[in-house]
Amino acid sequence: MLRRHRQIKAQIQQCIDACVFAFSFWFAWKLRADPDIMAFFKLDPINSFESYTYVFLILIPTGPLVLEAQGFYDRSALSPRRMAFRALLKGCLFTTLGLILTLFFVRRELARSVPLLFGIIVFCLVLAKEELMRLGLRTKFARSQMQRRFVLVGTPEDTAAMRERLKSGRHEGMVVLAEHNLNESPISDLAHLLHEHSVNGVIINARHNYFEQIESAIRTCELEGVEAWLVADFFKTQLSRTSLDDFQGRPVLVFRSAPEDSWQSVGKQLLDLSLAGSMAIAISPVLLVVALLIKVTSPGPILFRQQRCGLNGRPFTIYKFRTMVTDAEQRKAELAAMNEMTGPVFKVTNDPRITPIGHFLRKYSLDEFPQLFNVLRGEMSMVGPRPLPVDEVKRFDDLAHRRRLSVKPGLTCLWQISGRNNVKDFRDWVRLDLEYIDNWSLWLDLKILWLTIPVVALGTGAK
Repeated sequence: MLRRHRQIKAQIQQCIDACVFAFSFWFAWKLRADPDIMAFFKLDPINSFESYTYVFLILIPTGPLVLEAQGFYDRSALSPRRMAFRALLKGCLFTTLGLILTLFFVRRELARSVPLLFGIIVFCLVLAKEELMRLGLRTKFARSQMQRRFVLVGTPEDTAAMRERLKSGRHEGMVVLAEHNLNESPISDLAHLLHEHSVNGVIINARHNYFEQIESAIRTCELEGVEAWLVADFFKTQLSRTSLDDFQGRPVLVFRSAPEDSWQSVGKQLLDLSLAGSMAIAISPVLLVVALLIKVTSPGPILFRQQRCGLNGRPFTIYKFRTMVTDAEQRKAELAAMNEMTGPVFKVTNDPRITPIGHFLRKYSLDEFPQLFNVLRGEMSMVGPRPLPVDEVKRFDDLAHRRRLSVKPGLTCLWQISGRNNVKDFRDWVRLDLEYIDNWSLWLDLKILWLTIPVVALGTGAK
C-alpha cells in the first residue's frame, strides 16, 4: 500500500478516535455527576460540564497524536491483537496522565474519578472499535471491496523479491495476477495482461530493466488508464531512506540518512526556542551568581568561547562558563599522554587545568548553561549530538563519523544520559549519536530531556 493510502486511512481513524476521546470524557463526567451514583457512593456534587468544555480543545487533537506516537496507526488493520492492545494501553495511559497534569496546572478542580473513568472508557471504546473493524474486514464483501489486482513487471529475480514483500501483513488486499519480463517479452504482451485480468495497477521493478522498455510500459499503462508504480531502487544504499519530491515541476528521488523536514521538526524548533528562552529567564539569577564566582575565584574572562562544528560541519562560536585556567589551550599538548578517549577527542578526568570552582560547575553541568543562547541563535538544539571543536572534527579517521554532523548539535544527547564518564571509546560515542539520528522523533527528544534532569541534579556530569 502506498504511503498516501496509509496516510488517508490513518487520518480517517484519527478523526474517529478524536470523537471517541471527546465522548469518553463527556461520558466519564456524566457517570460521576449522576445523582443516583452520587447518592449511592455518598459523593459530593461536581461542577457543570460547561466548566470543562476547554478540555475538548485539548483531547480532540492530543488523543490521536499520542496514539500515533505509540505507533497505533502504523500497523496493519489485521495485525496481531497484542500490537494494538499494547499501543492503545500506553496511549490511553499517557493521555490520562496529561489530562491530570493539565487540570492541575490550570488549577481547575475536577473529581479524581473523572480522569480515571475517562482512561478506562476511552480504552474500552477504541478497543471495541478496533474489534468491530477487524470483524468487518474479514467479511467476504469487505475483502472484495479492498482487493487490488496487480501485474508485476521485471526480471524473475525482481518479481520474486516483490512477491515476498507483498506477503507481509501491511499489504493485505493486494493480489498479484500475472508477471511480465520487459527485457524478454514485447510490450504488447503487457497490454494483453491488462485486458485479460482487469488489473488495478502495474508494479514496475526498475533495477534490472532497460529504461526504454520502462518508458514504454508506463506509456501503455497511461493509455489504458491503469496506475503504474515504478519501484525506483536503481541503487543499493546502506543507510539512506528514499523519498520522491518535486523540484521545479520535475520528479526527484531524494536519498536521505538524516531526519527529514516534517511537522515534528517544526515542533522541535518551537520546543528549542520556548524551552531555551524560559530556562534562560528562570535561571538568570543563577547565571549571575556563577559569573560572579568565576570572576572572584580566578583571573580571566567569565565566558569560554571556542569554534565548534555545527550543522553539516559549519563552524560557530560556542559559549560556556570558563572552568579552566586562561592558558588551558597552550597546556593541552603537555597532557596529550593522559588522554583517556580513543580517537580524535581529548578528555582527562582529573584535568589539572580545571579551576576549583570549575570542578563544581562541571559536576552539575552549570558550565553548559550559556549554550542556551546558542540555542536561541539557532546554532544548537536542546537535544542533539554534542558539538566537537573544529580541529577534532578534522582528525576524524572514518568519514562515517561525520554523519553525526547531519543534525544540529545539542545541549544533551544519548551520550549524556548513558554514563558519559564511562564512555572511553569515541566509536561508542558516535554509535550513540547515530542511534539518536536514525531513531529521532520529538518523543525521543522529550524522553532525553526528562532523563537529563536527574543526571544534572545528582551531579553525574563531567568530572
